[in-house]
Amino acid sequence: MSIMRRMSDLVQQKANKVLDKAENPVEALDLSYQKQMEGLQQVKRSVADVLTSEKRLELQAAQLQQSQEKLQAQAKLALQQGREDLARLALTRAQDAQTQAQGLQTQIAQLKDQEQKLEITAQKLQAKVEAFRTQRETMKAQYSAAKASTQVGEAVTGLSEHMADVNLMMERAQDKTQQMQARAAALDSLVDSGTLDTIGISSGDDIERQLQSGLTESQVDAQLAAMKQEMLPPAPVAPRIEAAPAATPTDNPAPSQNVTESIVVRIQGEDQYRLSLSERPQLEPLDKALSAAIDGQDQAGYTATLTDLLDFVRLHGSKLPADQLVGSDVMLPSEDMTLDEATALMSGDGNVVEAGGAQP
Repeated sequence: MSIMRRMSDLVQQKANKVLDKAENPVEALDLSYQKQMEGLQQVKRSVADVLTSEKRLELQAAQLQQSQEKLQAQAKLALQQGREDLARLALTRAQDAQTQAQGLQTQIAQLKDQEQKLEITAQKLQAKVEAFRTQRETMKAQYSAAKASTQVGEAVTGLSEHMADVNLMMERAQDKTQQMQARAAALDSLVDSGTLDTIGISSGDDIERQLQSGLTESQVDAQLAAMKQEMLPPAPVAPRIEAAPAATPTDNPAPSQNVTESIVVRIQGEDQYRLSLSERPQLEPLDKALSAAIDGQDQAGYTATLTDLLDFVRLHGSKLPADQLVGSDVMLPSEDMTLDEATALMSGDGNVVEAGGAQP
């Protein structure tokens, strides 16, 4: 095979591939229907042209018929006048007109046959065009439904170009995340083992660093215990703690003074609130959720539960005056207390809300 032939085949293959990709079946059906309509219009114009030619020949035949009749009348008049030569000339011309008229009749008959055939052809073509129009609408609907189903299927299965790009981006992001996590874990292991020195630590062997780390942890535990002791509520002083007065026949104690039917809640660094014991069934689930968040070091759960717990106390509790010192039954973290601080504060018993009576 010659090079020119191979190049021609290659160009034809590429062109066919591009055309096949660009071809739209809906547009192809519309174009085919348009061409069929144009063909039908052409057939109808041909019928009109044949009919026009037929009418023109019929007019000519009528004119020849009139001329023939006129010439015969002239021949009779010439014989009456004794002009046989004029009569012969008139009859000769009349015979020529008759011959032409007969030829026109033959052509008219042929045109009529051609007109009938064209009309039959036009009717058949009209029926085919109507059938194709119905078929075109059906095929367009089927193609649209198939195209929509294909697009949905490609989107669901990830075969479409857009979804494939999204999947590739997600896979790359996941690979980078796993690589970064593995690198962070490796660095943590190297730092813990002493292979890598942390910033600010003097150089030395790993044994010295481990001894220093143990000493530092002991000091931190001691400081933490001292801070927890400082954060505990102060012990009530007898002269300053309000005690319920002895009941007398004329005394009617206020509901807020009936400490056996209420609990006192202190928010760390803020105020005290008195709540009825009937509120405790709603308070305890929040307490358990907060304790679980602290134990599990769940920052999001800790923040949300602490906010709900403080809102509940402020909404249902009665705020005690600032100058009134009462022993607290419950100690809650403040709203701005961090999870680590709350863990250190509550590490003694594991629960925020105490079940017992007033704290000393």
